[in-house]
Amino acid sequence: MADQSTNGKQQCPVMTTNSGRPVGDNQNSVTIGPRGPVLMEDYLLFEKMAAFNRERIPERVVHAKGAAAYGTFTVTKDISKYTYAKIFDKIGKQTEVLARFSTVAGEKGSADTARDPRGFALKFYTEEGNWDMTGNNTPIFFIRDPLKFGDFIHSQKRIPQTNLRSPTVMWDFWSLSPESLHQNTILFSDRGTPDGFRFMNGYSSHTFSLINAKNERFWVKWHFKTMQGIKNLTADKAEELAGSDPDYATRDLFEAIERHDNPKWRVCIQAMPEAAAETYHVNPFDLTKVWPHGDYPLIEVGVMELNRNPKNYFAEVEQAAFSPVNIVPGMGYSPDKMLQGRLISYPDAHRYRLGVNFESLPVNAPRCPVHSYNRDGAMRFDENGGTAPNYEPNSFNGPIEDHRYIERRYSVSGEVGRFSHREGNDDYTQAGNLFRLLGKDGQARLIQNIVGHMKSVPERIQRLQVSHFYKADVNYGRGVAQGLGLKVEEHELVGSR
Repeated sequence: MADQSTNGKQQCPVMTTNSGRPVGDNQNSVTIGPRGPVLMEDYLLFEKMAAFNRERIPERVVHAKGAAAYGTFTVTKDISKYTYAKIFDKIGKQTEVLARFSTVAGEKGSADTARDPRGFALKFYTEEGNWDMTGNNTPIFFIRDPLKFGDFIHSQKRIPQTNLRSPTVMWDFWSLSPESLHQNTILFSDRGTPDGFRFMNGYSSHTFSLINAKNERFWVKWHFKTMQGIKNLTADKAEELAGSDPDYATRDLFEAIERHDNPKWRVCIQAMPEAAAETYHVNPFDLTKVWPHGDYPLIEVGVMELNRNPKNYFAEVEQAAFSPVNIVPGMGYSPDKMLQGRLISYPDAHRYRLGVNFESLPVNAPRCPVHSYNRDGAMRFDENGGTAPNYEPNSFNGPIEDHRYIERRYSVSGEVGRFSHREGNDDYTQAGNLFRLLGKDGQARLIQNIVGHMKSVPERIQRLQVSHFYKADVNYGRGVAQGLGLKVEEHELVGSR
């Protein structure tokens, strides 16, 4: 891709929707106040997500390469203080679960060991319907506004001209999106190349909510802590395996379960009282931020064990569909903007990739009765409702609503508009804290990995990105700058772009 300057904006055409409507703000979703939630009237967000979800057939647009296994979730602690969900209603209770692990940016034939976040998607087949936990192996993400998701993924995928992935494009986007710094510090550290799927943690990343029998709401983040211990690959080893055994992680998971070396994860939550979110020192619904454990320590919930391999990859893994929409009574969403975007985007992607009846496929079907008025559509392979009415209300004994399951209300206030998610936001403190936690050896490997990836990037992009590293930690910015051979004064590194 040619190195084009971002100056001279008067030469650029005005961005429009597909219908030609000029776009005034392509950075921020329409929300109620700076913290959200996102409104359905955001035509631009939905147009971008719908177009993005339909760019590839038939494999997943993201998370195309993956492996899965079945297992059980066992409750080990009483969390009735936080939720009345039946899945947690007694210690020792077990629920069947399907777990799918994946890389994000690569295609189906890509290497398992690529430097990339790992998807950590779980489907709990509960007595009240499916609960899907669609997370990653990192507690945060690169962006905080769903309007930027397609743009971000485009920067990580193959570029239009050459059909090659481009470090220049990646770092151009990242350098112009400082909220990505925290996640990039994880990505280019040792954690960016986990040693298979068994030796990594999983996280909801998003903030969800739990509701107890008193109708009290708690904001929560889910943590799945590997009981095998954390293991990562060096950059050299990951690259070696990409050539010698690109299916390394898939093979490792399958063979471990076959020999009954079943991987386990300790399931925990962080729980924040609803009112505390108003005064917490970071936005608790910001996907680029963590909640320090000193403020909200982990609370154990149970143990997840994977103990059974699928019998047919296509039927049970390729056709598996996970969506954050799928929660059960006693759970709820949050004003997390990225979560709100995914609530629309994920089911839409599945309807496109698998068809409108994707939740009737055996791997996705709930293990409890389903009474819906949805009918017809491609590949309908059950009785399609038989002779029952297909509308509601009706007087022919069709399924009826039950007010016990009405979602708990919560209050929002503020003006409707596109609010800058960067204004007044600190994108550097947590990234700097993480850098300092890595220790000298970990910092050195992080810097070495970044320098190796950025060496072909134009200098103007290098300088802008180094300024972000420097704002997080002086030694972070200095180390990358020296590694890239940038001859700059340190005061330049903290200047505005």
